[in-house]
Amino acid sequence: MPDRRLTTLHGLPVVLPDARILGVVHDVVLNDKASSCTHLFVVETPDEIVEGGMHVSIPWSWVRSVSDVILLRWFPPTPIPRRPEL
Repeated sequence: MPDRRLTTLHGLPVVLPDARILGVVHDVVLNDKASSCTHLFVVETPDEIVEGGMHVSIPWSWVRSVSDVILLRWFPPTPIPRRPEL
């Protein structure tokens, strides 16, 4: 992604490997020492994917590609419970 600025990721839809929409990028988390993105903070998640529509943080290593959407290479089984059983 050398030709894109991280600010252009704001508002892009995030798409799961099975083509469902996870939500939209609200913010990026940066590693200031390496000047790189470590996570995407995703909002507007549907209840059938993330219980309660909670916001999620996606590791950058899960991102497959970035264009008009952000396509993920992996995502855990859904729905993700609001509070996982311990």
